[in-house]
Amino acid sequence: MSLRKTNAIAAGAFVVGGSLFALGAAFAQGDVGGPRLVAGVYLAGGVFFSTGGYFSLLLTREGSPLESLSALVLFVGTLVFGVNLLDSLIGGLSPAQVDRLVWSPDMVGCALFLVSGHLAMVNLSGNWLPCWRPRERGWWIVAVNQLGSILFMVSAIASLVRAEGDEIAVGIANWGTLTGALCFAIAGVIQEFERPPAQTERPTGLKVNP
Repeated sequence: MSLRKTNAIAAGAFVVGGSLFALGAAFAQGDVGGPRLVAGVYLAGGVFFSTGGYFSLLLTREGSPLESLSALVLFVGTLVFGVNLLDSLIGGLSPAQVDRLVWSPDMVGCALFLVSGHLAMVNLSGNWLPCWRPRERGWWIVAVNQLGSILFMVSAIASLVRAEGDEIAVGIANWGTLTGALCFAIAGVIQEFERPPAQTERPTGLKVNP
């Protein structure tokens, strides 16, 4: 598969996944359909997020080691989110079980997303400090994704279930997920316009000028 097709699949998957997460958060905030519907929408979004993470990893096969590491951490993060999303479908959990089976992997996944975004920024800047390159499309993809990761982390912290059975801040958790998911969807749209060089098959013995 060409890099352009791989990029298009990765970008499209993040657009759909981010949109589904935003929809799930909107359902949760508006109390539409109940927890099972929300969990199902989130799970569908998680499948697309993992697909985007996998194809992002494939994109880095010709990139730098740091770029590959960033994509790998991102992909692992989407898989950890999958554990959180699957466990959220289990009914009858106590507050302690929710925190252990749902909240904990959510926090780990968010942390991995943040690490991935930081590594991607380091790959752009060449040092461990964030860079400012608004004229570069690649910088916008990383920056918007990192903002989404920060909002996801805020949401995760706010969704800790207390012993009484309620979350610390339900509204912050829902709005953090919604806005963070939209960031990933927007970054996916931007990525659609980030066109890697087309791979040209070159017959043996022939030299094809670029």
